[in-house]
Amino acid sequence: MFEALAELADQLILPLREVHLVFLGRAHNASYVMFAAGMLGVAAGLVGSFAMLRNRTLMADALGHATLPGICLAFLIADALGGSARAVALLLIGAAISGVLGVWCVQQIVRRTRLRDDVAIGMVLSVFFGVGIVLLDLATRIASTPAGGLSHLIYGQTAAMTQPDAITMAIVLLSVVIVCLLLFKEFTILCFNEPFAAVTGWPVRRIDMVLMALVVLVTVSGLQAVGIILIVAMLIIPAAAARLWTNSIGVMVILAGCIGGLSGYVGAAISAAVPRSPAGAIIVLTAGVLFILSLLMAPSRGIVPASLRRVRQATRFAADHALESMVSNDAVSPARSGLSGRAIGVYLCLSGLAKRQPSGLTLTSRGLERGRRVARNHRLWEQYLITFADVAPSHVDWSVDQVEHILSSDMIERLESDLAANEVSA
Repeated sequence: MFEALAELADQLILPLREVHLVFLGRAHNASYVMFAAGMLGVAAGLVGSFAMLRNRTLMADALGHATLPGICLAFLIADALGGSARAVALLLIGAAISGVLGVWCVQQIVRRTRLRDDVAIGMVLSVFFGVGIVLLDLATRIASTPAGGLSHLIYGQTAAMTQPDAITMAIVLLSVVIVCLLLFKEFTILCFNEPFAAVTGWPVRRIDMVLMALVVLVTVSGLQAVGIILIVAMLIIPAAAARLWTNSIGVMVILAGCIGGLSGYVGAAISAAVPRSPAGAIIVLTAGVLFILSLLMAPSRGIVPASLRRVRQATRFAADHALESMVSNDAVSPARSGLSGRAIGVYLCLSGLAKRQPSGLTLTSRGLERGRRVARNHRLWEQYLITFADVAPSHVDWSVDQVEHILSSDMIERLESDLAANEVSA
């Protein structure tokens, strides 16, 4: 196990030592693969952020599947004309044309019928991918050139990427970054308030076409790395993970790029360290692991921080109830909180709100002040509900228990002034 970890660490560090050799063509092949996969991840994260906020993630899925007929047709045409049927550039051009056609079909179906986006996307995705499978079988049977290499564009062949592929990914990434910087404001308003953008004269359709063109560019560029089926994951997962960490679109786009780049780089390194492992699938699984970590640990939306906040809140409410009970009845009464009396006692002692004596718990000055404040808030809110909301006294206690802990000083002053004014008018 330690040897495998050492080999993985060496794979991670190797491209950093050879960064100056990558574009000179003198680096190890693993360095090309990891840099290309990392740059693809960054580009996919940047574009995927806007696509997700634009609710176009399913469109990206349809686009990826719609590229298969173009790939197979380009292969068949090149084979019939006697050219190099397995030239990657030609196959990617066919993929781009087919993908754009698929997106156009979705838009036309939505515009000219009453069908929803998801229905149109599902139809186009299924039909185009079915046509692609038929053409793939046809290419396998009648083409003079072996069609086995086409499967690499379906499932990806990251390990076969070379220096030209790394340079191509660098150009794609640079293009994506430039367009996102120039049209950041336009993409933002398109994602969050398209009707406002339309009525104020923004060229909404053109902006949307530019965004979809970026999706096509990243999708076609990533076919060799992760394949048709998994490229949509590189567009969605980094953006979804970044969304869990922030509410700022600028920070989200940057985080998505970092998560996507890290997924591609580390996934390619793991694939290089483990012989015969599917690189595309490992890159996507790495992105999935980062998403799970984000889902668990993100400060505002993560499961663990949210659970800790609920536990702290429940503990504070239980402590307030205990302090209120001690002030009122000179006894700990934790039954209403659902926590054990001993646990509440430990919490009060550790918080400096109470101290343990041979006769039991006694409140400190801080605990006495807080208990009196909670009891006072309880009575104020109870009286307010009875006086102004016409709540029966027998029904008011439960809602008071929920609110008394969160009354601010301003709210308390308003309650006191309203109750005092009501007494004067009465």
